[in-house]
Amino acid sequence: MQKTMMILGASALQVPAIRKAKELGYRIILVDYDENAVGFPLADVKLVVSTLDQEEVYRQALIYQPDVVITSASDGPVRTAAYVNERLGRQPDLSYEDAVCATMKNHMRDRLRENGVPIPAYYAVQSFEELKTAAALLKGRCIVKPSDNAGSRGVVLVEEDASGKEEELRRIYEYSRSCSRNGILMAEEYMEGPEVSVEAMTVKGQTTILTITDKFLTPPPYFVELGHSQPSRLEEGAQERIREIALQAVKAIRLVNGPSHTEVKVTRDGPRIVEIAARLGGDFITSRLVPLSTGVDMVGSSVLLAAGGEVDLAPKQSRGAAICFIPAASGILRSMDVDPAVYEMEGVEEVVLYKTPGEAVSGTRSSNDRLGHVIAVGRSPEEAMERAKQAASLIRPEVMERRER
Repeated sequence: MQKTMMILGASALQVPAIRKAKELGYRIILVDYDENAVGFPLADVKLVVSTLDQEEVYRQALIYQPDVVITSASDGPVRTAAYVNERLGRQPDLSYEDAVCATMKNHMRDRLRENGVPIPAYYAVQSFEELKTAAALLKGRCIVKPSDNAGSRGVVLVEEDASGKEEELRRIYEYSRSCSRNGILMAEEYMEGPEVSVEAMTVKGQTTILTITDKFLTPPPYFVELGHSQPSRLEEGAQERIREIALQAVKAIRLVNGPSHTEVKVTRDGPRIVEIAARLGGDFITSRLVPLSTGVDMVGSSVLLAAGGEVDLAPKQSRGAAICFIPAASGILRSMDVDPAVYEMEGVEEVVLYKTPGEAVSGTRSSNDRLGHVIAVGRSPEEAMERAKQAASLIRPEVMERRER
């Protein structure tokens, strides 16, 4: 009898996992709130349901009785998958309690602190008055962000002189809170230094680190990722310390089987955890960059592991891979001029545009504001990123100022 897999999410980032599940012969139930999600044509059963609606997803699971419920590259559905698997009486690879710790930043910080994992000073706040107090206690620059969102949504730097300016701090509070579902914000010590992410797979409690990814961010006050490259260019001593605390973090959230994506800041006092996610990294890090740089199919491995199969995590190659995103000014996108030469450039693997003329764009305050991306490979991460940047420079968006009526 054909087995059934329910996959939470049908966006472009989930499509590689959907394809792999189909290759394994599964009947696919896809769940997404967007009836036009790009993955839906691959579904055997299409359910237009929010992946965050745990009770409704569970109700649908009772109807269709999937053999396994998974997600790929989104935080919120990690909780839903754990919840539904537990309610169905199946042993999850991450318990619901631990899934909350891996996706809610206030619980995450508490769990990491309890396990001695290096993290910044932090406060969970639920009102403007609490934020004022936290900003004063942090004594200078601090980060404000929602406890329950991702993709840089609602993440803002509070400058040292802004913490005492009520109007500016309130503006930051209102913006960040508008991106929070549960109303809880994190006020955290600002960490200076390069940022990386650690891509890993855990099998029966044993974690294998596949690579470390260098991140390239917009300057403050927002922290949007504009590029990634692999392998990391940091010196080996720093990389070894990064691996050590990433393994500590994975152990702290008690992941049994599955992928993890751990973000780390390398400060002058050593590396500290920004966040850990019990899922594949987004931004095409695990779906495209990891296989291009190492030859390891992380997406396929995660699906195979969830299905009870054996996975091969041994590197097959070593080369540079990079992605460069295209930022935008605020206004109305008038055009996206793409030089045809971009498609012929050496090392360029992929050119994708996200938005079309006529769409409103909001500057670059979150990952959703980016206009597209270029992926490239090279003999080194430096060469790969340089090729990606050169190709991206041949894509020229024209943005008109938005006029209020």
